[in-house]
Amino acid sequence: MKLYFAPGACSLAPHLVLLQLGLPFSTERVSLRTKLTKDGADYRSVNPKGQLPALVLDDGTVLTENAAVLQYIADQAPESGLAPALGSFARYRLMEWLSYLSTEVHKRFSPMFSPAVTAEIREAAWTSLAAPLTYLAGKVDGEHYLMGEQFTVADAYLFAILNWIGFAKFTMNDWPTLQAYHSRVAALPAVQEAMRREGLA
Repeated sequence: MKLYFAPGACSLAPHLVLLQLGLPFSTERVSLRTKLTKDGADYRSVNPKGQLPALVLDDGTVLTENAAVLQYIADQAPESGLAPALGSFARYRLMEWLSYLSTEVHKRFSPMFSPAVTAEIREAAWTSLAAPLTYLAGKVDGEHYLMGEQFTVADAYLFAILNWIGFAKFTMNDWPTLQAYHSRVAALPAVQEAMRREGLA
């Protein structure tokens, strides 16, 4: 498998999951600004949507969108517990989390990183995140991870998203349980290795 990524982007989630599972894979770095790979190729020839991540399977099939990529990787090692069994209610709960993170949390960060962003837009985007961050803080209060004691691919995705708070020069000071959760995930060896490989640690 080959993972197309950009340092610190949401592709950090499948990157750390691949490392967690010890699956064989390679990586190709992509510039989010130019859509070119490190070797100068047009990334849109791999993923016409131009977004990350993209996972190229050994037979050349390309899979995109974080929720799909994360579940596919987890299903390569079902015994890991990174995704509940297909067809179980817990699996639908995982899909619920991945959908929520993608649509209600991830996308609210997008305006902060636009080249044309103004201070007012940044503040408005940050204000719009207060409700989902409060909701998430309540869900991890007293729990190790989003789905209880078991680390899942939803936690990998949320960790990648929460990193953007620091990149955007904000803090999680208003959500101490979320800060503690972020620290718990950051301490995992696979997370530390992914951060190191992406030049983030």
